[in-house]
Amino acid sequence: MLKPSLNLRLGQQLTMTPQLQQAIKLLQLSTLELQAEIQQTFESNPMLDRVDDELETATPDEEGNGGGDQAEGSEAGPEDEPKVENEVSQELPVDASWDDIYEPSGPFTASSEDRGRDLFENQSSGDESLQEHLRWQLNLTPMSESDYLIGLALIDAIDEAGYLSEALANIHANLASDMDIDLEEVEAMLHRIQQFDPLGTGARNLSECLGVQLQQFEAQTPGLAAARRICASHLDLLAARNFKQLMKLTQLGEEEVAEAVALIQELNPRPGAQISSRRPEYITPDVTVSKKAGVWRVELNPDISPRLRINPTYAGLVKRADQSDDNTYLRNQLQEARWFIKSLQSRNETLLKVAIAIVRHQRAFLEYGEEAMKPLVLRDIAEELEMHESTISRVTTHKYMHTPRGIVEFKYFFSSHVGTADGGVCSATAIRAMIKRLIAQEDPGRPLSDNKIATLLGTKGINVARRTVAKYREAMKLPPSGERKRLA
Repeated sequence: MLKPSLNLRLGQQLTMTPQLQQAIKLLQLSTLELQAEIQQTFESNPMLDRVDDELETATPDEEGNGGGDQAEGSEAGPEDEPKVENEVSQELPVDASWDDIYEPSGPFTASSEDRGRDLFENQSSGDESLQEHLRWQLNLTPMSESDYLIGLALIDAIDEAGYLSEALANIHANLASDMDIDLEEVEAMLHRIQQFDPLGTGARNLSECLGVQLQQFEAQTPGLAAARRICASHLDLLAARNFKQLMKLTQLGEEEVAEAVALIQELNPRPGAQISSRRPEYITPDVTVSKKAGVWRVELNPDISPRLRINPTYAGLVKRADQSDDNTYLRNQLQEARWFIKSLQSRNETLLKVAIAIVRHQRAFLEYGEEAMKPLVLRDIAEELEMHESTISRVTTHKYMHTPRGIVEFKYFFSSHVGTADGGVCSATAIRAMIKRLIAQEDPGRPLSDNKIATLLGTKGINVARRTVAKYREAMKLPPSGERKRLA
């Protein structure tokens, strides 16, 4: 029979406080998610207040900043790196001496003109869909009421690519139940719509789409007749780059086929894509890398989040010894606001520290391009910054860096390595760049096979198998050699 007893045991347990959980949550958020989180917290917590540049006339001490200016940027070197607190594990008393203002640092504090950006950048045009664009042209075209109704039905059946998505017989059957029309009338109206802008919209297949577009060329255009023959019956051979069979069936010479192919390449196989109601999605970089006085500098982009501070009016209402419900609510909101500001500071400091480490490792990429990319894994940065690898993974996911070579995700700088003949290693990103360059420089009439590319890389000391070349080529969405062949 078991008897109840008391035992004393010693042990260790890791507990994540709500504040630490919040800091980790903010760390892994993307720019858009962070802005949404800040907006939600700002609306729910009266203690948070935005700092407007034009209204900011008080001194730092009056605003609760605690004094001290933040650095505008950091060099990608071992000195002058920001001090980062990886964990926030202590309880935050109401009267703690934390900085009560979250003010992102960086060079982007001037107007749009001073930032060197186009004033009209990221501006989108009206959200006019393809159907609306076609209906507008239909309304401007003189026609009978029955033709107008047929045109509306046809336009509704056109998909985003510009092709008729429903059989003409079905459209006629639906209209015939209310109108006395023939199939020929529906087809005639379709041909009128195919002449609308963009030209070729409403085609039933690729052959018809290209054929309509070829009608815009003058009769004396070189290769026009051959292009029409190819589009009518031999698009499959053209897609397969089987020029020998194409010349045999069409009885055309190599020069005539070359002129026809060049003409066909000017056409648009997806005319409807020219008119899109989708707004373009732009990426806002989290950090900016630039070279100043021969030194690469990494700077945070403060535009990704607003400047926040503790509202001094509401904070002044908190009474230290008062235990009323109202005072308890204000005290809790004040504590949460201070922790939120501190978590934002910790997030950006960690982000900047990781970015500096990445730039320090990949300085050759910034100087010379993709082929100079060095092998790098998350563990390398984690060991250097004495952080956990999962923390580095959170920081580098959906975070972007603006460099002189474009906007790239942090993850782009990390890649596996391949051994070289001299015992060194080469980044997989660099190998992909070499493959892309070799294909760009190849003879169009005799494209390089995967095996030939592997041999050329081997002459440079990079040992890769043919299947590895094929994998990298497919990852870059480059077609195989047979599909890259061009006529001289």
